Amino acid sequence: MAELYVGRTDEFGDRDRKIIAQGDLEIGVFHVDGEFYAYENNCAHQGGPACQGKIINRVEEIIHETEKTAHGLKFSETDVHIVCPWHGFEYNVKTGRHPGSKNVRLRPFKVSVKDGEVYVAI
Repeated sequence: MAELYVGRTDEFGDRDRKIIAQGDLEIGVFHVDGEFYAYENNCAHQGGPACQGKIINRVEEIIHETEKTAHGLKFSETDVHIVCPWHGFEYNVKTGRHPGSKNVRLRPFKVSVKDGEVYVAI
């Protein structure tokens, strides 16, 4: 298994990303809440560049407890998503999974940090 150099940890702020390439393979590397995550830059929906989309907290509908009616929208305090720029397909940054289907996900890659440098195993 080969390792690709991504960059130094101090080059990444919170919610930063970097797209790296090895031949035809593109990998998006994300830094969220102090952790690194990496996924193939290939949307499960129609092959778009998912890792190049917006990074945004998941939008949740506010449901009244007793009436069970909608009362607007809010941003999740915990779930951060990547939104594919082609058709808006979303993935949880920490799991790579689509919020509406556990079986739909981005292909993950293992990320390691050694002496302040970030690597992805391919």
